[in-house]
Amino acid sequence: MDNKAISVQDGIPGMFTMGGICAGASGRFFEMISKRLGVDITELGALAVKGMHEHVSMNSYCIVFGTQSLVNSLARGATPEDVAAAACYSVVEQIYEQQLQEVDVKEPLILVGGSSLIAGVPKALGELLKIDVLVPENSHLIGAVGAALLASGFVEE
Repeated sequence: MDNKAISVQDGIPGMFTMGGICAGASGRFFEMISKRLGVDITELGALAVKGMHEHVSMNSYCIVFGTQSLVNSLARGATPEDVAAAACYSVVEQIYEQQLQEVDVKEPLILVGGSSLIAGVPKALGELLKIDVLVPENSHLIGAVGAALLASGFVEE
């Protein structure tokens, strides 16, 4: 339910920031939007990649008001693809505004965690920052692997 941004130079973590002041930029928001669109969350990313976020107006980053904005857009005739794209772009904008301006963003930008599996998220992030965003295989497991390595003593703190 939170986001972290870490800059790394020569394998050494540098600046770090953590979001999570609300659920509007989290997997919970994606779960809510998927439910409203009537699709499984595993389908949301493919839907978002086909959409155009510019076609949907978001009035808030808040999970409650943001969801309401997207539902209202659907009622006004917006496509599910555009709504899914707007949801992804909204999350990325919130992460940018609250976190990415506090770290030194350089290429390659590597996106990991559960939200990285929603294809619309790396797409939106790349569009916003105008850089390529890499999503490694099994990106949703990276944090768990790192924690396991630390706990095992294989990697020292």
